[in-house]
Amino acid sequence: MARKVHQSLVKPNRPIFTDVAGLAARVDAGDRFGVGGHHFARLPMAQLLAVVERGVGDLHYISWAGGLSLELLLESDLVACIDVCFSSLDIFGLPPRFRAAAESGKIPVNDWTALAMIQALRAAEQNLPALPFQVPAGSDMMERIPGAVTETESRSGEAVGTIPPLRLDTVMIHASRADEAGNVELIGALALDWSMVSAARKVLVTVEEIVPVGALAGDGRQTILTRNRITAIAKAEGGAWPCSCLPFYVTDYVALRRAFDTDLRLARSLRPPAGDVAPDLRRAPSIPAAAATAGLPVIPSAPVDSEATDDEIMAWRLASEFDNESFASAGAVSPLANVAYRLAKATHAPDMIIATMSCGHIDIAPTPMSLSLLEPFDAETAIAHTGGDESYSTYYQAGAVTHEIIACGQIDAGARVNNIAIRKKDGGIIRLPGQGGMADVANMHRNYVVYVTRHSPLSLVEKVDIVSCGRGYVTDAERQAQGYRAGAVKLVTNLCVFELDPQNRELVVVETRPGVPRDAIATATGFAVRFSEDCREMPTVPPDILKTLRETIDPLGLRRLEFVGSRDRGALLDEIIARDRELIATFAA
Repeated sequence: MARKVHQSLVKPNRPIFTDVAGLAARVDAGDRFGVGGHHFARLPMAQLLAVVERGVGDLHYISWAGGLSLELLLESDLVACIDVCFSSLDIFGLPPRFRAAAESGKIPVNDWTALAMIQALRAAEQNLPALPFQVPAGSDMMERIPGAVTETESRSGEAVGTIPPLRLDTVMIHASRADEAGNVELIGALALDWSMVSAARKVLVTVEEIVPVGALAGDGRQTILTRNRITAIAKAEGGAWPCSCLPFYVTDYVALRRAFDTDLRLARSLRPPAGDVAPDLRRAPSIPAAAATAGLPVIPSAPVDSEATDDEIMAWRLASEFDNESFASAGAVSPLANVAYRLAKATHAPDMIIATMSCGHIDIAPTPMSLSLLEPFDAETAIAHTGGDESYSTYYQAGAVTHEIIACGQIDAGARVNNIAIRKKDGGIIRLPGQGGMADVANMHRNYVVYVTRHSPLSLVEKVDIVSCGRGYVTDAERQAQGYRAGAVKLVTNLCVFELDPQNRELVVVETRPGVPRDAIATATGFAVRFSEDCREMPTVPPDILKTLRETIDPLGLRRLEFVGSRDRGALLDEIIARDRELIATFAA
């Protein structure tokens, strides 16, 4: 019997123009509901608040990321089911409402790999019954992804994953501009917006401006969602606040900090501010990256003549992994990794390629780390803007990326990582953010590097509770058979460096930090520790590198956020956010 064409994805040639309330009125109870944007960039906040105000419930939340969008909906009990790759509030930590829902079992949570979700959305876009994808070998993820099946490809005899279409009822996105015909302009990294729009029956868009037909053609780098892909559009100036929308304004971290640290409901504390977005946040996107590379007018996060600290030693050791042939992808939430990438490119590896915003900004310059200015600086200096879906096809699946440095919650002697959930003694769980795309990239990238900032038996365990990712193809022959380059698996901690022995597939200590005895490492590790025959001491941080790290690459000290306990984290966040806002004001003036 012939397969039915899904005409529900076909839209009229001209979208409807309405207001934000009119967009929210198009969301129906029980919708399979997707949200565009990325972390704190281009989230459709005005639309989400309007949905909360309407109280449309029983939503099946389906997006690459949860985060702030999901927290808003969970707060009002509007979510019946969750399908995500990960959920995090970035520098603000784990999202409490998502954790509560997952840990209680009140709301079903389905964990996806990024590639499986991309291919499922593409299957809907291309009107196909299923699409193949590389099996995330070495992980438990195939049994967790809804509808995923491992099959034998008839011609090659190789095992491949297949996934059915992931069709959405509604997708909400915020964009910079639309023209009067309904064409929509996206600036910067695209996340999975393109694929989500293509897989959705209703595409609801807020924009900062509506311009005459033809005006969009005069812009520089941009992506256009043509008018026949859009259902309805509303003008909403500041419609992403407190998140960013380039080139109009940057993220308001002061407002986010206040919202996450208050007893008020998010839906109340995140209402748009009186008098529009703050003027300095609106001026910030026009600050040229060259101004920052000339030197930031801020005090370094550590005294210039002080000894290197744990965060600086680890940043330099991670940076030492790169050379001029490296292609490093900056994942979702990792200040330390981002600092290491930029430090390497600014010092010994000027030709390396760095891709940020989950491979949305390709080949960026090593501008200084800043909470608010990092996105516009990367967007300006990047050679290309793209989405996570396109990046997977072009770079990840092709094995073109050499490194991705990723933090892990649990890791065992086989370098198997758990970033999904830790089982408690009473049978409950402690929910972690999720693996994002780790299960995919652990095999695809030439070198797989993970890190733990506090080496302890709680993190380095005998056996992880869930294998959210692992290196399934380890030896040179195994990797060559899959079309991947040979490479290493390393674990960097504040005490030592492990490397995976490809013969017995176990981590072996290859470097120790100066002054750290071997028995201290063994005591702090939850599995039996082996030391390589040529185990050596980790190199110290050269003075010139330390100066560059402190004064040029990370003067605000964002890297420190991954090294402090919960008791001290709030004060450090306040310090960094205040200095970041001062930095914007200085440049904007």
